[in-house]
Amino acid sequence: MADMELDGVSLTNLDQPLFDGADATKRDLVEYIDALHERMIAHLRDRPLSVIRVRPGQQPFMQKNVPKYTPDYVPTVKHWAESSHREISYALANNRKTLLWFANQRAIEYHAALVRADQWDRPTHLIMDIDPPEGKPFAVAAAAALLVRQALENLGLTGAVKTSGAKGLHIFVPLDDSAGPEDVAAATRALAAQAARLDPDVATTAFIREDRGDKVFLDSTRAGGATVVSVYSPRIRPGAPVSFPIAWDDLETVTPGDFTLRNASEKLGERDPWAEAMPEPQALPADLIAEGHTIPIARVQAMHEGKRRKRAAAKES
Repeated sequence: MADMELDGVSLTNLDQPLFDGADATKRDLVEYIDALHERMIAHLRDRPLSVIRVRPGQQPFMQKNVPKYTPDYVPTVKHWAESSHREISYALANNRKTLLWFANQRAIEYHAALVRADQWDRPTHLIMDIDPPEGKPFAVAAAAALLVRQALENLGLTGAVKTSGAKGLHIFVPLDDSAGPEDVAAATRALAAQAARLDPDVATTAFIREDRGDKVFLDSTRAGGATVVSVYSPRIRPGAPVSFPIAWDDLETVTPGDFTLRNASEKLGERDPWAEAMPEPQALPADLIAEGHTIPIARVQAMHEGKRRKRAAAKES
């Protein structure tokens, strides 16, 4: 029997703990998602959705393909996934019922594709993912983010920044539909390189962790078919933090843990600061794209370098 019903969606087991260390219940998740559903839908609409769920007593797992018991009011879109060699049926979080149903399924994290379902070949944003090195404070990630902001300004571009809800930051640069996935990926690599050159003591583009030292890695790999945790999404982290918009001028005075499932709605009030901060879509400069195509893809370069180092080590032994 349902503990509660909202918009025709049955909600059950609402007083169960959400996950270990959350300091929140399933009811807290449902109430948070419902309070923010209009703002979440505004940023999730028509984007193929992956969620991370936590069942009681089990490890979190990512769900891309909707289960067979998904109700009819959840809109879906099918897409062939090369990585798994199968057709995936993705949910689209386009209505309140869908988000409530996901909350009842204990879907805590909401990861949106960087494309819309009607234009799989046109990324809508360039993304820079920034985390502090292990053991280093959030402030170093903030310093690296400001380098990215300066690099964007040097290019005549602007972006918005939010906490990832984990330990770092995401910078979003909205794009017009003039660039395809490979060009956006190239531009992201070039932007990271330009930002790192502004202060090589702070930031690096070295993909291999041991090559970074104490520098902040500017992760330019969120491109193409990648997903990024959506703004306002909770995270499966101690205290249940949420991904939250930050004004550039406030970047050095906050931490990701300041915004949680328990307080984010109150901090927002009726505003949607992510929508307010997001610039109009922009075209990527041709020279930025061209520079990026001269930079090797990080994961491929790291794979070849790893093999080279392994061979070298074998010779030395």
